[in-house]
Amino acid sequence: MHGLINRAIQCFVADTYGREAWIAVVHRADLGFTEFEAMMIYPEEVTPRVLDAACRELDKAPDELLEDIGTYLVSHPQAEAVRRLLRFGGVNFVDFLHSLDDLPERARLAVSDLILPALDLEEHRPGRYTLRVVAEQDGFGPVLLGILRAMADDYGALVLTEMRREGPGRAAIGITVYETAYAEGRRFELGGGAG
Repeated sequence: MHGLINRAIQCFVADTYGREAWIAVVHRADLGFTEFEAMMIYPEEVTPRVLDAACRELDKAPDELLEDIGTYLVSHPQAEAVRRLLRFGGVNFVDFLHSLDDLPERARLAVSDLILPALDLEEHRPGRYTLRVVAEQDGFGPVLLGILRAMADDYGALVLTEMRREGPGRAAIGITVYETAYAEGRRFELGGGAG
């Protein structure tokens, strides 16, 4: 698994629950080190071991933890780069949804060896969508659910989401957009605030 994914788990635990909680997760997972390197590739079994240890240490169900990680990736100041990558998808939440098919390729422009799940958005009628997630590893569905909910808030949209699993590594997220300008969204500037 790419180090960026493992590093995101590490940062989520440390930033949300404190450094001591992360060290406890490291010990439970029997990693033998305390820091993930973002640009390294780790054996596939490491990530599930860390997630299991985090669930036990934080007393959270796996899907709940994964959804929280997705929310963290959009809403925490330490993860601003992820939010910026996502916000380049459009000026409103519906534009953003339609850009998700291209997200794995956009991410590879930034990190060439990062493999994200395949995403396929189906529009049933205006305001009603299904986002299908297909990955080699399980768990990306709940992460995407957290990302979608946080991005709806980021854009100020009123959105209802629900997820169902469709097999290992596969999920379908139902999305109903009630209003794209329900509340004031978070400020976003293309230039990142540079003068």
